Amino acid sequence: MQKDIFVTGIGIISAIGNNSHQCLQSLKEEKTGVDKIKYLKTIHKDSFNLAEVKMSNEQLLDYLNLPGSEYRNHTRTSLLGCIAAKEALDDSQINLKDKKLKTALISATTVGGMDKTESDILNSDVNIDFLYTHACGDSTNKIAKHIGLDGYRTTISTACSSGTNAIIHGIQLIRNGIVDRAIVGGVDALSKFTLNGFNSLMILDKGFCKPFDENRKGLNLGEAAGFIVIESSKSLKDKEKQAYCKISGFSNANDAYHQTASSPEGEGAYRAMKSAIEMSPFKAEEIDYINVHGTGTSNNDLSEGTAIKRIYGEDCPKFSSTKAYTGHTLGAAAGIEAVFSVMSIREGLIYPNLNFETPISELNMIPETQLLKTDVKSVLSNSFGFGGNNSSILFSKL
Repeated sequence: MQKDIFVTGIGIISAIGNNSHQCLQSLKEEKTGVDKIKYLKTIHKDSFNLAEVKMSNEQLLDYLNLPGSEYRNHTRTSLLGCIAAKEALDDSQINLKDKKLKTALISATTVGGMDKTESDILNSDVNIDFLYTHACGDSTNKIAKHIGLDGYRTTISTACSSGTNAIIHGIQLIRNGIVDRAIVGGVDALSKFTLNGFNSLMILDKGFCKPFDENRKGLNLGEAAGFIVIESSKSLKDKEKQAYCKISGFSNANDAYHQTASSPEGEGAYRAMKSAIEMSPFKAEEIDYINVHGTGTSNNDLSEGTAIKRIYGEDCPKFSSTKAYTGHTLGAAAGIEAVFSVMSIREGLIYPNLNFETPISELNMIPETQLLKTDVKSVLSNSFGFGGNNSSILFSKL
């Protein structure tokens, strides 16, 4: 069984940049993508801040060199996914025409083509194109077509842990010899359905989210796409391109505590982190950085912090949430945070937790608040979803 899994490519589009280079610059400059609503058509335009990708649908089509008429076949979700997956593929220098090696695409999403459904269902011309683009799997098929992949592809939808579970599925395919390499990650576009749904749960911050802060008021929603390319040693050996890092551990756990809330003890988060670390050659105290799920909601941050303290006690590793930069991007969250984790190791950076002021009284945990340049050998990235579906993945230096 293939054991070592290497990361050779990264691709991302988010509210802080249209590619990995731009996103890295925004992280370094502590530049948030959260702002007033510009593109989403909603009655809440003046009520909430969102982390929107800074391009209209027409501009996204231009970015992909697609004619405007092609939008009838695409949703904003699939357009974002095409951009990030293509960047990851180009970065990895994979040639999909080489049929000696098998390549898979595993894409995660939570709302699929909901953005197009919302606009087209009210179309007075009774445009039914949305019937074909609504399903979550449609965006995966559109991404595969755009990058020229005709092999195995599938879609994962497990709420906000979807992206990590897509990566885990790709790892399992490689380890069992089903494919040699995989393009894995997630994508989600903003929609009224998402905004109204989270508003009904009363967990949206009307200002700027403050992950792991005592005075946190909720999350800022965002949209993005993030993909990484993972390969076996067999796939890697004949390439000039060197890997960025490898994946040393992963885990998915479900405590099934509540439909939307995390358990007070952080049971699922604890199991996911603990198992991912135990799979790896690292001891818990050797983890250099945790990219926490850190949504900024009262329940999530307390539960995740409790889980971390169950593992580490009072001696926690350096940690931060990057969601104050990008918003919470649901099915894309783990994909873009996988890209951030890889860049953390490659660049030797630990990102600041924006907007933090006061530690949570029950935890007294202080995230990193300034950009830190240091040698990063290992990063644990957390992604926790509704229903208690919790996943962690451990990236490590070669």
